[in-house]
Amino acid sequence: MSELKDRLQTDLTDAMKARDALRTRTLRMVLTAVSAEEVAGESARELSDDEIIKLITREAKKRREAAEAFEKGGRADKAEEERAEGEVLAGYLPAQLTDSELADLVAAAVAETGANDVKGMGRVMKAVTPKVAGRAEGSRVAAEARRQLSA
Repeated sequence: MSELKDRLQTDLTDAMKARDALRTRTLRMVLTAVSAEEVAGESARELSDDEIIKLITREAKKRREAAEAFEKGGRADKAEEERAEGEVLAGYLPAQLTDSELADLVAAAVAETGANDVKGMGRVMKAVTPKVAGRAEGSRVAAEARRQLSA
């Protein structure tokens, strides 16, 4: 079993013992998503820690988007629940890059690819995405790349 999946299982058990409904619900949801992903496709397989991090990132993004939708719909209570679940998920993700760290990575990718206008954005994104991997949302990376290429 992967180290991260093992940690999720242990934390779920601890949350259930502590009667922490929020953590229990959130961790069950993540473990269910992991199990579904493992059996999807041609044959069952075990997910690596990197794949689980991508899955948790995807789930955290869903929570953020749902919170925004509930907020717009006037359901502040549901929005708060979604944000709380997102905070639980954030505890399992790598530390996010600061704006200056992201700017440095994008600048290096721009120099590496030789892109000098927005037309080279695809090359820059292709170069920087693996370096960022789970430490910054794609929209943040794209916005920084666009900013540097249009300057």
